[in-house]
Amino acid sequence: MSENKQKVRTTFASKLGIIAAAAGSAVGLGNIWRFPSVTASDGGALFLLVYIACILVFGLPLMIAELIIGRAAKANASGAFSKLAPKREGWQLVGGLGVLASFLILGFYFVVGGWTLEYIIDSVSGTLMSVNPADNGYGDYFSRFLANPLRQGIMATIFILLTAFFVISGVKKGIETSAKFMMPLLFVLLIGLAIRSLTLDGAQAGVEFLFKPDLSTMRPTIFLDAIGQAFFSLSLGMGIMITYGSYFRKDSHLIKTATQVAILDSIVAILAGLTIFPSAFALSSLPVNEIKEVLEKGGAGLVFMTIPELFRQLPFSSLWSSIFFIFLGIAALTSMISLMEVVTVFIHEEFKISRTVATIIVTILLMGLAFGCSYSSLFFDRLDFITAKLFLPIGGLFVSLFVGWRLKKALVYEQLSNGGTIKIGHSILNVYRFILQFIAPVAIILIFIYGLL
Repeated sequence: MSENKQKVRTTFASKLGIIAAAAGSAVGLGNIWRFPSVTASDGGALFLLVYIACILVFGLPLMIAELIIGRAAKANASGAFSKLAPKREGWQLVGGLGVLASFLILGFYFVVGGWTLEYIIDSVSGTLMSVNPADNGYGDYFSRFLANPLRQGIMATIFILLTAFFVISGVKKGIETSAKFMMPLLFVLLIGLAIRSLTLDGAQAGVEFLFKPDLSTMRPTIFLDAIGQAFFSLSLGMGIMITYGSYFRKDSHLIKTATQVAILDSIVAILAGLTIFPSAFALSSLPVNEIKEVLEKGGAGLVFMTIPELFRQLPFSSLWSSIFFIFLGIAALTSMISLMEVVTVFIHEEFKISRTVATIIVTILLMGLAFGCSYSSLFFDRLDFITAKLFLPIGGLFVSLFVGWRLKKALVYEQLSNGGTIKIGHSILNVYRFILQFIAPVAIILIFIYGLL
């Protein structure tokens, strides 16, 4: 029975669908909400350089590694390791850690999605742009919303149900179809916002903040923050690329697809920075040094307090605010679909129950977790820390070791070359395995220890 299921496992229908789905999993809240916040708190351009280095050195090789595991095994994140290595070796725990990471990330991601939904409603209705700037304006507005955990939980639940609709629809009708529609729309909206931001008077200071490195902004945690953001942004260490890799067709070019996804992901992150930072400098009445202090605080307030205040000063403020938060909502949804798919397909395959029942179970569990995050900001922050700075780097470390050391070289070559149909020089294969065997693991361990000291 299991062998028969293996033969007919669903795959993405087209190359565009593969890229759109993989990019959709990577491009999301990690780029739009988290990247600007972390970039701002770590000083701007210097963090951007470290982040791009982490994408090249760790992100791209590890994404390819996860796709190799997924397509070779044709199974969920945990089951893939069980198929490629004996269970007695315990490698399936690495996949299990990824599934757990996805589940915990969803807990606070859905809360942020709920915030976004609230702001979409208030932007479209005109309520958000009618806030009185006196008495701390949007600071008080956001704080009042956070002081209503029931409202947060309800908004998060709506987002959970919307995500569950796409997941329960399956790989082709749900995940692939939604990605093909939402990814182009997301890019169009973001490009429009970035252009509008860059045409504001005084935007140059924001561009310099993003692209002109300042060594005085160097912080001890910048490397751990950068690698955590790289993993978060590219959906590494959380089982997504392993799960999506299992839906890849035999003729899918893993290296090319991973490269395209990494490039698209980085472009979106930079465009998000070009939307937020030039606007912050151009529209704020504060001196430049004080604006930097506000930006460096980062956090949720950067998107949900600073940005609305900036839009309020623009003509057609409700229109721009609506576009931005609808865009943020789409980005959130693309992330959440992929994260929820990881957990759902794990339960579906490991416990031998239908996708529908698995989705319902996951939905109920996530509602409880989201309400927990709504009622406790400490719980919310702990989940963010545990996943981004512990689970994801640890998961990435063991994925690197598994493909670099445990998988046979012939299997890695077979996946990279699509059974020999793509020319991959053995020197390239050796360099790639060397990165996974030595460079990535050592660097991840050193950065991990350095950041936690």
